[in-house]
Amino acid sequence: MAERSFRQEVGKLRLKAGEEFRGEGILAVAKALLQSGVSYVAGYQGSPISHLMDVFADANDLLMELGIRFEHSASEATAAATLAASVNYPLRGAITFKSTVGTNVAADALANLASGGVTGGALIIVGEDYGEGSSIMQERSHAFAMKSQIWLLDPRPDLPSIVSAVERGFELSEASNTPVMLELRVRACHVHGCFIAKDNVRADFALADAMERPVRDVSRIVLPPASFLHEREKVDKRWPAAINYIQQAGLNEFLGEGNADIGIIVQGGLFNTLNRALELFGLSDVFGRCRLPLYVLNVTYPIVDDEVRRFCSGKRAVLMVEEGQPEFIEHNLNTIIRRLDLSTRVCGKQFFPQAGEYTASVMARALHGFLETYQPELTQGRSNPENLPKCNSSLDSLVHPRPPSFCTGCPERPIFSAMKLVERELGQHHVSCDIGCHLFSILPPFNIGAATMGYGLGWASAAAFNTPDTQRRTISVMGDGGFWHNGLTSGVGNAVFNKSDGVLVVVDNRYTAATGGQDILSSTAQNSLRTTNQPIESAISGVGVDWIRTVRRTYSVEQMRSALREALTTKHSGPKVIVAQSECMLNKQRRIKPMMRKLAREGHRVVRERFGVDSDVCTGDHSCIRLSGCPSLSIKDNPDPLRRDPVAHVMDSCVGCGHCGEVAQAAVLCPSFYRTSIISNPTTWERFKSAIANVLIDFLQKQNERRLAQ
Repeated sequence: MAERSFRQEVGKLRLKAGEEFRGEGILAVAKALLQSGVSYVAGYQGSPISHLMDVFADANDLLMELGIRFEHSASEATAAATLAASVNYPLRGAITFKSTVGTNVAADALANLASGGVTGGALIIVGEDYGEGSSIMQERSHAFAMKSQIWLLDPRPDLPSIVSAVERGFELSEASNTPVMLELRVRACHVHGCFIAKDNVRADFALADAMERPVRDVSRIVLPPASFLHEREKVDKRWPAAINYIQQAGLNEFLGEGNADIGIIVQGGLFNTLNRALELFGLSDVFGRCRLPLYVLNVTYPIVDDEVRRFCSGKRAVLMVEEGQPEFIEHNLNTIIRRLDLSTRVCGKQFFPQAGEYTASVMARALHGFLETYQPELTQGRSNPENLPKCNSSLDSLVHPRPPSFCTGCPERPIFSAMKLVERELGQHHVSCDIGCHLFSILPPFNIGAATMGYGLGWASAAAFNTPDTQRRTISVMGDGGFWHNGLTSGVGNAVFNKSDGVLVVVDNRYTAATGGQDILSSTAQNSLRTTNQPIESAISGVGVDWIRTVRRTYSVEQMRSALREALTTKHSGPKVIVAQSECMLNKQRRIKPMMRKLAREGHRVVRERFGVDSDVCTGDHSCIRLSGCPSLSIKDNPDPLRRDPVAHVMDSCVGCGHCGEVAQAAVLCPSFYRTSIISNPTTWERFKSAIANVLIDFLQKQNERRLAQ
């Protein structure tokens, strides 16, 4: 079950030539691929391009009509290897994944692909997840594109530019026999707009044609001596062909050209933010009509020398707007300008922060510094950047910090509650984390976890601690998504091969929850397009693990604690695995809430369970909160005037998972938790019982109040 369904929106993918497409950026990318005559699409989900996979999953009927093969790849490496179909055949193919983590995983396949080159157009659509809201290390795709000589497109974040980049990307790939990378930032993926559609194209040369008439070209395979010739081919043939196409197709844009002796060069993906900063100084409008010369790099690699000469000639200085570090493009520009013997000064990081996201306020400050230095009259009477909010404003001391945390009712929270309880008994253990929702355990209230090395590498990152010099064991955590992505071989297989004595907890919540709830091999859903219901335990056993425990309901903190205690204290030597199962609550609520609302509207009896805290019983100890951290578990003022400490309180967002009550029971804290049922359209008998209970409760409360008054 994906995080979002596009079943209604995919109808827009059938729009014909001349019709107007209106929608989201990620949907526009899908339409552009269909208009380009793509033969196959593959990828691995991850922000900000997860929804592209979801779009194609929902549009599978249309893809089949057009003869397009779509695959949810097992990993980014699998997706990248799929592009091998374009090496020998005139087949257009596209893959997608999150960068830079996905690019790192796919590096081997992409490097081989770029070395041998392609015949059909090969497009790599990466979600460039850079900035404060990112969930990964702060790196850029630019370095990888340069390393393997893959052309890099960074289009302006509006739908016509994005669609054009997809279509021209295939043409650039075919013109230069080189794979092309198209990076899309979060805002580009989710920007809304419109463009004039074209007809979808069914490829003239189909996958079946390639299979019926197989072709091989040894010179395309990365094996000596051909591999030594690929580098020469890149420089002598592919690079000039790419430069020639970029210029002829006009992929880069020159805006606001005039007689000004200063200008701005900007990555295409940052154009909207730059334009907003220019607006603040009255140098542009909302439509991008700039009063300063702009050179928009919709292709950030390679840089075209002739275009740099055209833009920089006669200018005293240009401002290079390049987000992130190192400043690859700025270095490249300086080299080209020196080689062309131009006197233009290239400015960049002396005005911009060396790293971090370039928001409108950051952009405005840098622009102000540049203009004050080279054309101060343009800043007179305009917005003062000192009035713009700074990153570290006084609000930081007023707004309570809110670290990322598990969702309400998350089945992973009780796993770490159990770990904390076991920690009280057996002492602290080294805990290796993994990529996924469970990584939130490193933050309060759990504070568990020492390191994370990558998706599916949770157990591998504890490999060095496999020593016989101590009886203490390491604990590693891995999600079901990471397990099928990389963990089965790099983690479990490695532990078996090297006779590890560590403990692995595999969180099996039935989906790749962290990437949007897509199905995987062990999902319990019935998926007509994929194979599911493959038990994780069978795969683990198949590689040689003979100590496996399954906890089928993680909300039972006592069961989780017992399984962890046994794994850490058993005399059994060798790898030990606990499979902790419970469905992702976020996806479960997305599924059942609409059903419950529908049934309630139709007059059916619907029961919703939730927990509460008896204020008279609660001692205000709050150990339940320290062992839970659930967003619905909070505090409120103590109703007893003789007691000052606030009491625990369960808000109405509670989904009735029972974790808080289970923690209270397992930790022997207090009996203040209770469970209640909220019934829509109750039966007559239930209404009668409720009325009697209310009368009795009212009588007892009034009697108690009279006794207290006396």
